[in-house]
Amino acid sequence: MIHIPTHPLVHYPGDILAWIAASLAGWWQHRAFPRETERLAQVTPPGYYVALALGGVVGAWLAGSLNTVPSGLAPSHSIAGALAGAIVGVEGWKWLHGVRGSTGGAFVLPVAVGIMVGRWGCLFAGLADQTYGVPTDLPWGVDLGDGIPRHPVEIYESLSMALFLLAYVPARLRGRAWARDHGFHAFVIVYGAQRFLWEFLKPYPKLIGPFNLFHLICGGLIAYGFVWWRNGGVRADHGAQGSALSVSQPDDEPVRNLP
Repeated sequence: MIHIPTHPLVHYPGDILAWIAASLAGWWQHRAFPRETERLAQVTPPGYYVALALGGVVGAWLAGSLNTVPSGLAPSHSIAGALAGAIVGVEGWKWLHGVRGSTGGAFVLPVAVGIMVGRWGCLFAGLADQTYGVPTDLPWGVDLGDGIPRHPVEIYESLSMALFLLAYVPARLRGRAWARDHGFHAFVIVYGAQRFLWEFLKPYPKLIGPFNLFHLICGGLIAYGFVWWRNGGVRADHGAQGSALSVSQPDDEPVRNLP
């Protein structure tokens, strides 16, 4: 068993470090692939980012809080809920404005890096963070202050994102089709799949059989990623206010406003 020094307030500097790391990753990505950022800026007015932010905030707090209902409602937030909520917000905005192509490629690296770093803040926040795992006899079980060895699910998730990045970044730099055209869809599938697995190692209340709320959310994320990947050739023919928009599905293709 590995003893982990914890304090609830560590979660906040963990969040700050996650945001800093995500911002640096976004800056590097813009330097490496400036066309991607330019493409996104051409097709997304401020309303797009408002929908993304509102969806992410509502999804984060709604999912996190609803997960506590069976044991007594308590305000909480969740990165899985934030991701799902942001997707719902963006897809709703795109539907209203006639934009059907993928706009997520520019967010892959920042979000994956942010999760990879932020999960360590969750770990060192200890039991108060309520992201801990179930007891285990494995030698790498962690003691978060109660003397019980637990699965370090926060580390599992961080390492999963690190492995994804080890595959994604080199593939993106080499122009591999899956990373260039469907990087966001690949990220959503990988995140949803690994999180779905780790949820079996958390003491969250069950909703349907062995599945908790986050199993259902992650199942939806996986389905979303696969559906988009399969239907990757969809293009938008008409945009807002009657102006046509052409949004190529591949993440690295240019987007332009048409007269």
